[in-house]
Amino acid sequence: MAGVWRFMLAVVVLMCVCLWASTEAVGGAVSRPRPQRRPPKKTKVDPIDVTPSAQNIDIQRMTGVWYLLNTASKCSYLINHGTSVEPTVMNLTRSLDSDQILSVSTKTRHNHQCWEILQVYHKSTSSRLTLKGARPELNTEIVIGETDYDSYAIMYYHKLDKITMKLYSRTVDDLSEQMLSKFEQLAAKQNLGLAFLFPFPTYSHCDVVDRDHVINCVPTC
Repeated sequence: MAGVWRFMLAVVVLMCVCLWASTEAVGGAVSRPRPQRRPPKKTKVDPIDVTPSAQNIDIQRMTGVWYLLNTASKCSYLINHGTSVEPTVMNLTRSLDSDQILSVSTKTRHNHQCWEILQVYHKSTSSRLTLKGARPELNTEIVIGETDYDSYAIMYYHKLDKITMKLYSRTVDDLSEQMLSKFEQLAAKQNLGLAFLFPFPTYSHCDVVDRDHVINCVPTC
């Protein structure tokens, strides 16, 4: 609907410009409006292309268990339910078929029931991964922003021109105040201030999930 209104507004503005440009010339003739040069289009910058990324990431060292501690996002679900998020843990494993693929298992709780979501990340560069959607425009581009492999990882998720940041830890223990402050500062650079930060619980993580509550998002979700 917004697109329709913008189109109608553009038509109205164009009509006004044409009317204003018409003037009376000598002898009563109406002069033709001079063609207006269109300003050059600005090159669109993809936010994911300017996202800070770590260099020479060792994907093998990224494998294993990561506990989600904090998320920075303007996701409407988090804005409405951010105070009731559930403990979430991600497990990354290398695919047996290709070293360019990571198998991803995410376990969380919904309505007091443990669920497991299975996904696949495709490696594009040492620090960039892609979670394929039903259509290319629905892909999620993932950037490993920072990590020391042993204690923390900061990851950026980009989809439909929106960015979500996640802070992971190798243990359920809270990270240092210095690291938490750093995450907040990096989030602020993405226009994700304190109002868009959502801490996750560090206790009662799901362990075993029965088959009826496994969502297989392979190859797309």
